Amino acid sequence: MKRLVILGAGTAGTMVANKLRRRLPRQEWRITVVDRDDVHLYQPGLLLLPFGVYEPKDLIRPRDRYLAGGVDLVLAEIDRVEPGENRVLLADGRVLDYDQLVVATGTSPRPEETPGMADGEWRRSIFDFFTLDGAVALRDRLASWEGGRLVVHVTEMPIKCPVAPLEFTFLADAFFEERKMRERVEIVYVTPLEGAFTKPVASAHLGSMLADRDIAVEPDFYVEHIDPGTRTLVSMDEREVPFDLLVTVPLNMGADYVARSGLGDELGYVPVDRGTLLSRAHDNIFAVGDANDIPASKAGSVAHFEADGFVRNFVDHVHGRPMTDLFDGHANCFIESGHGKGLLIDFNYDTEPLPGVYPYPKVGPLSLLKETRANHWGKLGFRHVYWNVLLRGLPMPVPSHMSMAGKETAGTSGR
Repeated sequence: MKRLVILGAGTAGTMVANKLRRRLPRQEWRITVVDRDDVHLYQPGLLLLPFGVYEPKDLIRPRDRYLAGGVDLVLAEIDRVEPGENRVLLADGRVLDYDQLVVATGTSPRPEETPGMADGEWRRSIFDFFTLDGAVALRDRLASWEGGRLVVHVTEMPIKCPVAPLEFTFLADAFFEERKMRERVEIVYVTPLEGAFTKPVASAHLGSMLADRDIAVEPDFYVEHIDPGTRTLVSMDEREVPFDLLVTVPLNMGADYVARSGLGDELGYVPVDRGTLLSRAHDNIFAVGDANDIPASKAGSVAHFEADGFVRNFVDHVHGRPMTDLFDGHANCFIESGHGKGLLIDFNYDTEPLPGVYPYPKVGPLSLLKETRANHWGKLGFRHVYWNVLLRGLPMPVPSHMSMAGKETAGTSGR
């Protein structure tokens, strides 16, 4: 009996476990998934929770409900991986031997890594929304806030869902308008990037949307520390941005055990081949989803688009065949823009977000790089798809590799 161990039962780990269970004969392969608890969090909903769209109960479900029969779930903290011995050491003393290992423990915010961020003003005037506790605390603060200077801040890339801070900014603008207090709120978007987003075409489009909403942008801002006493962000080049309310995306890092095991880079992400997701250092370790270092968005759509090709490659790899289904960096992201509208962007390693329609040429029904109500409802409807199709590893009616069908390029109409 061969042993596959998957570390992490989030989006990527769950999808991969379910898909591989269908492909690997049960009499030949045992699949074990490890996570610290049995609480699966629907992370895209965290953005909307501060604005009252969801309650915490809408976003959490048991992990074991979504793992296929024949997949063992082990609840434990991971102490370390010993790749030379092909084993995982758990914090409670148990040992899991493996023939193949998949790292899928994602990334998490680390406010303590920025001096002053997690000090006395944390969850008082400084908030995050990438954790359930943080999103709830921010909801409660927004409900009673009377106005002032709101700063939305990104510490450093990469982060989970790179458009999420922009979405929060647009949603906050609409939230304050609907509460008849927008004139009492100054909004500033502070980013280490040169503009609003990593891709130039989308950055220009999203930047103009910020300008239209009278939202200032402070680009190329690398925070050195936060002064909680004066409520000021201070950059490495000594620029200062004061705030009354700071909504920040702290530094994101991979799981601590990755560093302890010598598997990761300086941020705790596993270096992999960007096409096959195979570790650059170990021939029987893969890293999927947010846990690897590929130059793609750390978003659920990337985990989804990785999964089909990864499963085919994994089966080929364990049978000694070359891996040929190379991941192209495909990602798409709904971008909430407020007042019941949203955008959609679709891109990969080499291709910018382009206008057009998605996923079907001429038909759509979703528009790319255009604010529509359909995109907003698409984002809300995705929660049902996530729980009932995506996590279960069922087929989706969209290609895993990026398609140019429906996209408009210079000299075409998306034909």
